[in-house]
Amino acid sequence: MDTRGRGTPQEPGLAAHTTHIARWLSPFFLTCTVYFLLWIPKDPPSPLGALVKCLPVLSLAVSLWAVSPSSGYTALLQGALLCSAVGDICLIWPDAFLYGMAAFATAHLLYLAAFSFSPLQPATLLPVALACGPYYGLLLPRLPPDMALPLVAYALLLATVLWRGLVRGGSAGLGALLFTISDSVLAWDAFAQPLPHARLVVMTTYYAAQALIALSAVSGLRHKTN
Repeated sequence: MDTRGRGTPQEPGLAAHTTHIARWLSPFFLTCTVYFLLWIPKDPPSPLGALVKCLPVLSLAVSLWAVSPSSGYTALLQGALLCSAVGDICLIWPDAFLYGMAAFATAHLLYLAAFSFSPLQPATLLPVALACGPYYGLLLPRLPPDMALPLVAYALLLATVLWRGLVRGGSAGLGALLFTISDSVLAWDAFAQPLPHARLVVMTTYYAAQALIALSAVSGLRHKTN
């Protein structure tokens, strides 16, 4: 039997699906462009600054609803994105740092629920531990005493998300890795030593991480329909 033509009928559908994804991701790219053009981090905290900062993440949540509205996995990612938007707003104001961290911790718990613990693949945890362990060991002595416990708990949660994202693979794994890099640079810049262009690195990797994790829902939907 000649199987060479089996993929041909799916190609128009795949192209339409890709076009649909690109169209619904355009608000994300547009709002990211607005953020970097306005470049608000050094401005005084304001509601406008908070809105501009969280719009890319909110646009991803809306895009997921449009592209994959009925998936439980998608619903968990949308919840994580909404919690991340709350965290983005809180971190505009330094006094709300702990509230922002709590919002992002909730987002990571939702990502964990989405990624699941099956298959477990404990071997994947080893490189995560080898990478994160020394970093956290260097950072811990530099943390303020009242911040050490919540930040350590958050770091362990983030490392767990990285582990489960890598196990899931694809864009979820790359997104989890970029999220870890973003938060690691942010923590080092805030508590250990100022880094050149830290905010640019943090926000670029953060937005890319959120987009890649969101795309994992769309790629999962495509595999189911093929």
